[in-house]
Amino acid sequence: MSISNSAESRTTVLFLCTGNSCRSQIAEGWARHLRADVIEPYSAGIEKHGLNHYAVRVMAEAGVDISGQHSKLVEELPVTTFDYVITLCGHAHETCPYFPGRTIHQGFPDPPEMVKAATSEEEILHAYRTVRDQIRQFVESLPDALPQ
Repeated sequence: MSISNSAESRTTVLFLCTGNSCRSQIAEGWARHLRADVIEPYSAGIEKHGLNHYAVRVMAEAGVDISGQHSKLVEELPVTTFDYVITLCGHAHETCPYFPGRTIHQGFPDPPEMVKAATSEEEILHAYRTVRDQIRQFVESLPDALPQ
């Protein structure tokens, strides 16, 4: 795969996480919802873990429906070139397939890991909402915050 720098079209961004179940799905959803005029977003994983139902739930609370998205590998994407590949977790950053050019890392906490000791549904939802909102802030800054 290669990176293409297309000035005429929207900036193509691949959000990459280990399982493409939560953080990368949230980022793709926010990008489609908030920045579709300037970003053509995709998400994928190093592995497929399935779409996380809590991610779907907290995004729906924020008015963004990601229920039609699904967990996928990079090889399954309909495009093969990206202006930017953004890894959202340490494991994906360390094991990311080679993409020449603009691969950057913007890590976020892993909600499933954060809630392992949770004792209530509200604790779980709080963790997912926190990460959802952090990812929203990051996506709102795109593509301007990306290195040229």
